[in-house]
Amino acid sequence: MSIFKHHAKLETNIFFLAVGILLTVVVGGLVEVVPLFSIESTIEKVDGVRPYSPLELAGRNIYIREGCYNCHSQMIRPFKDEVERYGHYSLAAESKYDHPFQWGSKRTGPDLARVGGKYTNEWHVRHLVNPRDVVPGSIMPGYKHLSRPLDYADIASHLKVLRIVGVPYTDAQIASAKKDVEEQVFSDPASSPAVAASYPKASIGSASGNPKAVTEMDALVAYLQVLGTMVDFSTVKPESIRR
Repeated sequence: MSIFKHHAKLETNIFFLAVGILLTVVVGGLVEVVPLFSIESTIEKVDGVRPYSPLELAGRNIYIREGCYNCHSQMIRPFKDEVERYGHYSLAAESKYDHPFQWGSKRTGPDLARVGGKYTNEWHVRHLVNPRDVVPGSIMPGYKHLSRPLDYADIASHLKVLRIVGVPYTDAQIASAKKDVEEQVFSDPASSPAVAASYPKASIGSASGNPKAVTEMDALVAYLQVLGTMVDFSTVKPESIRR
């Protein structure tokens, strides 16, 4: 108890106060950092997580360009209310190929980490063209301009750059990037196209319904439809959910 009796001396002496703050920061930092040296990786080892297909990657670029991250997060926190509303909490492994990641810091709209497969392509298109058609109270703006053709002339170069920072695209995937964009949009989902083998769980088929061109709408919907679908959570052992 003597330390509490003399705390005024510490608080009124700038030297001792500075030393106390420094020691607190140093000890706190060591407690946070030192345990990390005892583990191989901070990313969970889970099966299924793969790099985005060229079309999904183009859609992700559009998602970022249009500022979707300003209103939507892609990180479900390990709290009971979040898990009950959105699904299994987000794993670090799910974002290991994201440059940059889209965790977000606020939500005006719902979290999108598990939106893949929740709605049909038609629903997404209607929602993007005029959100009020499917969500009457939505304040989201419309994105009718996404019906324009997608510019994917440099998509192979994008894959090359991502490989430099650690995304494991193969030479074959880079060489067929433009072809994979078109195959993912124009193939019949029942035909098992090669792009489906290279990128499991990719959404096959046109979202926009344009038979002559790959559109930005096709790309964005393909990206949304893969979010949260790569990991089979029935095989992932969950930690305790915090209340």
